Amino acid sequence: MGQERLDKLLAATGRWSRREAKTLIREGRVLVGGRPALLPEGKADPEEEEILVDGTPLNWERYTYLMLNKPAGVVSATDDRRQKTVLDLLPPELQRRGLFPVGRLDRDTEGLLLLTNNGPLAHRLLAPRRHVDKRYYVELDGPVDKDDAAAFAAGMMLGGESCLPALLEPGEQPGQAFVTLHEGKFHQIKRMFFSRGRTVLYLKRMSMGPLTLDPQLQPGEFRNLFEEERQDLEKIMRE
Repeated sequence: MGQERLDKLLAATGRWSRREAKTLIREGRVLVGGRPALLPEGKADPEEEEILVDGTPLNWERYTYLMLNKPAGVVSATDDRRQKTVLDLLPPELQRRGLFPVGRLDRDTEGLLLLTNNGPLAHRLLAPRRHVDKRYYVELDGPVDKDDAAAFAAGMMLGGESCLPALLEPGEQPGQAFVTLHEGKFHQIKRMFFSRGRTVLYLKRMSMGPLTLDPQLQPGEFRNLFEEERQDLEKIMRE
């Protein structure tokens, strides 16, 4: 990755603020390659040099990837003065890592949300030309039929805006369904069903691209991506 300012590297872990990192360095509590680093503006490469803070190796990673099961009532944003955001669900050390949600889920929608500080990856996942699949579980005020599935598959016009074809599959019970989108327009699923005379009562995203929501995660819970999941995301970067 090349060399970065030492105080910036420490702050990027989320364990310390930039000011706290400067203090640690000036107090001689940070070693780079076995030698005390006394200047916060000093440079280091954590992939090539061992960095110790109070004798403990610096737990540094270039990018962070979290899978969150977003609960209803929380907005997909990094900051909101009036409402609780998905970042408010994280501990302080993660909140300081510059994470942001990849895409948005409506305030009342639950399910899979990727949080990361990898901007290029987020751009590729959200780029319209890539048509990354997103699968949702839906509960409605009535059953869906073959005509609804055909309308979804043909592509719809919503307020003068054309939608790509989508896959609509009935669930096990009447009023349950699964929808796979290849785009993400504003309130798209709700608007598509409304055009078919149905109201969405519950909406949950189950997957996005190569990621599938971990069934062990309760609403509001999160975990780091497994190595295999990270590799699947990195494949998108290479495409």
